Amino acid sequence: MEAKGFLHSGHKGSLFSSFLYFDVSFMIWVLLGPLAVIIAGEFEMDAAQKANLVALPVLGGSILRLVLGWMTDYIGPKRTAQIGMVLTMIPLIWAWQFATSLNELYFVALLLGIAGASFAAALPLASRWYPPQYQGLAMGIAGAGNSGTVFTTLFANRIAQHYGDWHIVFGFALIPIVITFIVFSILAKDSPNQPAPKKFADYAAVLKMSDTWLFCILYSVTFGGFVGMASYLTIFYNTQYGLDAVRAADFTTILVIAGSFFRPVGGWLADKLGGIRMLLVLYGVVALMMAGISTLPSIALTTVMLFVAMMSLGMGNGSVFQLVPQRFKKEIGVITGIVGAAGGLGGYFLPKILGNLKLSTGSFTPGFLVLSVIALTCIVILAVAQGRWKRSWIGEGGRVLKSSDGTALEA
Repeated sequence: MEAKGFLHSGHKGSLFSSFLYFDVSFMIWVLLGPLAVIIAGEFEMDAAQKANLVALPVLGGSILRLVLGWMTDYIGPKRTAQIGMVLTMIPLIWAWQFATSLNELYFVALLLGIAGASFAAALPLASRWYPPQYQGLAMGIAGAGNSGTVFTTLFANRIAQHYGDWHIVFGFALIPIVITFIVFSILAKDSPNQPAPKKFADYAAVLKMSDTWLFCILYSVTFGGFVGMASYLTIFYNTQYGLDAVRAADFTTILVIAGSFFRPVGGWLADKLGGIRMLLVLYGVVALMMAGISTLPSIALTTVMLFVAMMSLGMGNGSVFQLVPQRFKKEIGVITGIVGAAGGLGGYFLPKILGNLKLSTGSFTPGFLVLSVIALTCIVILAVAQGRWKRSWIGEGGRVLKSSDGTALEA
C-alpha cells in the first residue's frame, strides 16, 4: 500500500529524469578518478599531484552547486539542469581534443565540477513533487544517481587501454550526456509548487541558521566521504596493493556499488526509524571501519571494511536528505545548493588528506585515522544537537514535526 501511495503521489517522469541526469552527471564528474592512474604515468605525478587531480572536480562541483541552487529557485530545476548538461560538454570536448599538459587537465578538472553541481537541480526537481512522508524515498531514488560512478570505474580505464589513449574516454562520455539531455527535455516537468525566486538576502538568512551549518558538516562527511573515496580508491589500490589500472578500478567499482545502491535504503529507513537514529549508527560504523583500514591489512579484509564503510556513507546520504527538505521545505533550492556544496568540499578534502599524508609520512595509516576521528566528531555533534532539535522540530525517534517556518507536518 505504501509503495502504491508513493507511486501515485508524485511525477514518475520527473523522478526518473532526476535519477538519469544525476546518474550521467556523476559518471562524468568522477572520470578523472580511475583515469588518474593512467594519466599519472604520462605526467610522472607524485601522490599530492594525483590527489589534486581527482579532488579538483569535487571542488568545482561544490562551488558551482551554489550557483545552480540559486538558478533552480529562480528559473526552475528543469531549465537549470538543461543548461548544466550543455555546459558539461565543454570540459569533455576540451579533454578529448585539446588537453596536453597537466595544467590544462587541472583546468578541465575544475570544469568537470559543472556535472557535480547537478545535485542542486536534480534533487529539487524530484523533491518538489512529493509530500513529506515520502521525501526520504524520493530523494533516495533521485540521489541513487550517484551510481553513475560505477560506469566510470568499470569502463573508463578499459576504454583507455583498448584505444591506447585516455583522451578518447572523454569523447565517449559525450554520448550519454547528449542522450540524457534529449530524454530529460521530454520527460522532466517542474512541479506546480515552485517557490518564489529568492533574493541574495534569503541565502544570507539561511546561512544565519545554525542548523544549516550542522547539516553542512554532516553531509560533508557522508557525501564527501562517498565521492572522495570513489575518486581516490583506484589510486589507493594501485599504490598500496600494486594493482594495475583496470583491476584497481574494478575493486573501486564494487565499493561504489555499495555506496550508491544503499542510498535509497538509508532514506527509506530514515523515514521509518528517524534520521538521527540512523546517522548515529552509521557514523559509528564508518569510524570503526576507517580505524580498521588504517592498519592496512590484506586486500581482502580492506575491501570488506571499505564495502561496509561505503555502504554506510551511502545510507548516510539518504538519511541526511530525509531531514533536510523537511527542515527547510520552503528553502529547498537554496539549502540543497548550500548543503550540497559542503558535501563537495568534504569530497575535495578527503583525497587531499590521504594523498598529502601519504606523501609526507609514506603511509596511508595517518590519513585513515584522521577520517575515523572525523566520523566520531559527527557523532558528538549529533548527540549535542538532537536535544535542541527534539524540542523544536523533531519528535521522539527523529520524525519531523515542523518545517523551518514552524508549520506542523505530523500529528
